[in-house]
Formats: sequence, structure tokens, C-alpha cells
Amino acid sequence: MDYAPLIEKRRQRLEELEQEIADPALFDDRNRAESIMREHRRTQALMNTWAELCQAREQRDEASCLVSSDDADLAEMAAEELAELEPRIAKLEENVQYSLLPRDETEDRDAIIEIRAGTGGDEAALFGADLLGMYQRYAESRGWKFEILDASPNAIGGFREVTARISGEEVFRYIKYESGVHRVQRVPATETQGRIHTSTATVAVLPEAEEVDVEIRPEDLRIETCRSGGAGGQHVNRTESAVQIFHLPTGIMVRCEEGRSQLKNKETGMRILRARLFEMKQREAQQNYSAQRRALIGSGGREEKIRTYNFPQNRLTDHRIGYTSYNLDTVVTTGALEDIIAHMQHAEMQERMDELK
Repeated sequence: MDYAPLIEKRRQRLEELEQEIADPALFDDRNRAESIMREHRRTQALMNTWAELCQAREQRDEASCLVSSDDADLAEMAAEELAELEPRIAKLEENVQYSLLPRDETEDRDAIIEIRAGTGGDEAALFGADLLGMYQRYAESRGWKFEILDASPNAIGGFREVTARISGEEVFRYIKYESGVHRVQRVPATETQGRIHTSTATVAVLPEAEEVDVEIRPEDLRIETCRSGGAGGQHVNRTESAVQIFHLPTGIMVRCEEGRSQLKNKETGMRILRARLFEMKQREAQQNYSAQRRALIGSGGREEKIRTYNFPQNRLTDHRIGYTSYNLDTVVTTGALEDIIAHMQHAEMQERMDELK
């Protein structure tokens, strides 16, 4: 595919963006300024990747000419260079292709992750804690900020429910594939006869919503305060810092008690509520997506079994794309999700390219 015409359009757009950034008046509107700056970073990154691709192609052409050289040593060096260049060029071409596709408006957003223990009792709650740790370590590896917004722990270190926020560059673009039912097969620590149990946890990944994305009318809310539960000493026992927010039109209820102040919990609760309402709005829009893409990204997540973690075989399987890895322990303990997310992105990119044909 000849990318040059599309690249030229992006080059012209980059010049326009730089002119806008040079205008001090741009920063009078914070939201618009952030949008322009994000687009500038993306477009500049694309141009850098394109330049790297062009250079690699030139090196490949030179090496191809030298492979047939009469100088055996030179020919061998050229062949080795070609072997290194080919996969690098393929990866760069894929990155350029992905960057040129029409963008999902949510890809630049921060994300809210909700994890709930499913079937399996205490083992499901422990698995939920494992997933939380996996996402936290993945976020740290990418330089993202990870914060727990609300949590309902159980007595043995698991979570019945836990909600976290991940903020950084293009968070939702990478983490969105995690929505769905995650199934674990392993021998629980409490199992005395070594039997393998199957448990599940559900994950919902929501793009963080801005106030302009959804309208929340004060008359549609019922806000209640109550005492927090769980560990926390005198503060938890004596202050009504927990907040419950009911959205009457949809029946959505959000409870927050992680913060020490009622105001902080209310702000966090409203953030989660906006994200859930935005998710509902997006679900309706997703009806226009192809069936395969809806399966890849998920619907937001509490009914689709997407992945199995089989600890006895050290095997991780993603059922949406038939991906299997025998490196499960590393994935869970270090958050090494890069490979599976790259496969998911590749599958989605191919589907989106088919839709554009």
C-alpha cells in the first residue's frame, strides 16, 4: 500500500497544529488545548515512525544489492542485515498503518477498571486481586498512574469488588481489550486434596468520561452518606464519609468509601457514574460496529468469557483471537501484557482495514 498521499496530508496537518500551538489564545480553552496537544504528539510520532520506516527501507534496498556481491564477507554481512531489517520494517509498517486508521475518539482517554469476583467464592475474590495487581504492574511498566478508587476486600486478601483508575498517554487504546469474563483454573491455597478449581472474575474497562460527554441533571440523582466499613480505625467508625449515588433514570448505583473525606468520595463517585453512563452511550453506538470488532473490544464487559488462566499448565488463552501463551506466571506476576495486547491490536487493525475496503 502506498502511504505517501496519506502521510502528506498528516504532514500538512502537523504544520496546522504547530501554528495553533504557537497562538497563546489556544490555552484560554484548556480542553481544546489538551486535544490539540494530544493530536500534535500523535501526528509527530507518526512522522517520526514514517521517517524511520523510509530509512529502514533504504537500508534494505542497499543490503539487497550487496547480497549478490562477489565479496563473500560483504554478502554475508548484507544477508544478516536483511534478516534484521525485514521484521523491523514489517513492524514499522504496521505502526504506520494503525496510526493512519480513523481513530476511536476514546483511545486517548484515561480508563476506569472495575473488577468483580464471579463464581468461585473466596478463590474468585483472590483471582480478582491477582488481576488488579497484574493491571497495576502493567500500568507502571508504561509509566501510567494507577490509583484505587473504591474497594470491597474480603477477609483473606481478595476483593469482592474493586475499582481503579489508570491515567496517562493513550491508556484506553491499550487497556480496552480487557473487558469481559476472565476464568482461572488452579488449585486454591485452601484446597487440601490438590483439586483444580475453576473460578471467574469480570472486568469492565470504561473510558473516563468528561462532563461534556454525558448530561447528569441534579434532579436525576439521589445522594446518601453513610459510615464507611472495613479497616480504618476511628475515622471509619465515627465519620459518615462514604457516599452512595443513585442515578434514578438508569438505576445505576455507585458507592465510594475509599477516600477519607465525604467530598472526595462524592467527586470519585461522580467520576465513576459519568464513566458508566458514557459506557451505556457507547454501547448503543457499537451496534454500528462489525460483529467481529465488537467481539474483539468487548461490550464493556460482564458476560463475555474472553480469557482463561490455566495455572497447572502455565497457559494463558484468549478465546477471541485464539491466542495462547505458556508464560502465564510471568504475565500475572509482572503485568507482561504487551504481547497479547499487540495481538489484539493487530486483529482489530485487520478488521478495521477490511471495513474500509
